[in-house]
Amino acid sequence: MGLHDPSSSSGGRSFFGGFWSAALRRKAIGIATDSVAGHGGGLVRHLGLFELILLGIGASIGAGIFVVTGTVARDAGPGVTISFALAGAACVLNALCYAELSSRFPAVVGGAYLYTYAAFNELMAFLVFTQLMLDYHIGAASIARSLASYFVSLLELLPFLKGHFPSWIGHGGIEFFGGIVSINILAPILLILLTVILCYGVKESSAANSFMTATKVVIVIVVIFAGAFEVDVSNWSPFAPNGFKAVITGATVVFFSYVGFDAVANSAEESKKPQRDLPIGILASLFVCAVLYIGVCLVITGMVPYKFLGEDAPLAEAFTAKGLKVVSVLISIGAVAGLATTLLVGLYSRLYLGLSRDGLLPSVFSKVHPLRHTPIHSQVWVGLVAGIMAGLFNVHQLSHILSVGTLTGYSVVSACVITLRWKDKVSSQVSGKCISAHCEGIICLVIIAFGGFLAGLCYRFSGSFIIIIFAVVMAILGAAAVQFRQGYADPPGFSCPGVPIVPVLSIFINIFLFAQLHEEAWYRFVIVSLISVGVYAIYGQYHANPVSSEHSVVYQGVPSEAA
Repeated sequence: MGLHDPSSSSGGRSFFGGFWSAALRRKAIGIATDSVAGHGGGLVRHLGLFELILLGIGASIGAGIFVVTGTVARDAGPGVTISFALAGAACVLNALCYAELSSRFPAVVGGAYLYTYAAFNELMAFLVFTQLMLDYHIGAASIARSLASYFVSLLELLPFLKGHFPSWIGHGGIEFFGGIVSINILAPILLILLTVILCYGVKESSAANSFMTATKVVIVIVVIFAGAFEVDVSNWSPFAPNGFKAVITGATVVFFSYVGFDAVANSAEESKKPQRDLPIGILASLFVCAVLYIGVCLVITGMVPYKFLGEDAPLAEAFTAKGLKVVSVLISIGAVAGLATTLLVGLYSRLYLGLSRDGLLPSVFSKVHPLRHTPIHSQVWVGLVAGIMAGLFNVHQLSHILSVGTLTGYSVVSACVITLRWKDKVSSQVSGKCISAHCEGIICLVIIAFGGFLAGLCYRFSGSFIIIIFAVVMAILGAAAVQFRQGYADPPGFSCPGVPIVPVLSIFINIFLFAQLHEEAWYRFVIVSLISVGVYAIYGQYHANPVSSEHSVVYQGVPSEAA
């Protein structure tokens, strides 16, 4: 795997000239079989197709099915079912893009960061990494707090323990400085336990994830079938009491309940047959999650009128209201298992490993334990950051700035599918003008993203319908230029259908959803991006490992039977 520098200039360059020369470097991917792979003591391929599917399900099915259903149903009514269906359809677009790229780069860890490095440049890849990792850290801390609360609630089902847990152990925490600091002891302890499991080995952590994921899926299926006999179809009328706009708004909320399939792509170097299994694992896990979400929504809104659904534990409360307390206990167990697997997969990060290998982070993060075959240093760092946040801060207030990295990362991944398929990206000229086909295509992708953001803003603030039409038309023109003014090559392995239309739709929808986030999220995006550029300018550009394109430095390769 080499890095090629598009600039032909050498020594004597100014700081800014050197900065841009480094920032525009791209990664050239070399793939080898196990017999020629050059990394000894690296990660080990333990994950089969079934484990990959459970990894994706484990990352997704959590608070979305046990909490968010009730919250959204209060506004969308039974139409929350349509909200989950629409959000699932939007995620399919992202999943198809991830599936193609995971098949194109099956031997290397890195996920969205790696794809961006290969398709665009070094600086953009670093920006994608920082935005994604901040999401992962805050998300893991927030889930740890929720898991601590659910775990204590489960223990309090025993009469002799009920009411004996202080707030600093499970529910909430002891607050200081107006609630900014909130001390909680159990959340960091749970994070430490899960981090130890992940450090012990991918085989062991995969076994734990598979067991807990299977448990919660079985419980959800039991809940669906048990609740089906308690459904009163009259509760489904009116189906969308607050109109279709409430259903669309609900889709923007529950969209994040599907986030998790990208964890499958990040496990590329630990998959037994990555080129075959990664695309299947991504799409299959997403399909299973969509079916379970829709089934639960139909049951819960049919059992209890949507106005009476609780917002904290809607499933458990619905079954308790029907006198099915045994099922309520099962739901509590499923909630603990669901959040535990979501947290386990959320902590399972190989992005630090990938960046450290490329020199953009200190080399300590790329060290892999010779016996356990896990990147212990980077894994401990992820757990440490999440543990500090979960133990000291009211991370639920930070949820307003979540999902920025996810939506921007998904958008860039979709753009990577398009750019990596372009033919003659550098040399071809458009209509004799001084702009290359590649540059024209990038401009069109930016126009599509801007159209999605403008349409999203107008929708959010009930702006003029004419402006929304203008934004959509602008995006359509950009898509038409990308479709008809570029040449596309067929990729190796799995091929995303409908390129470039499917990735373009994905970009437009993701940025549309980005516009629905809290304003604090936009501020966070800008501030983190500026800080990231500063870190790259001070450290990354000087420590990256540029290798001439004639040499091929490979990570652990694809197994020969799957190559």
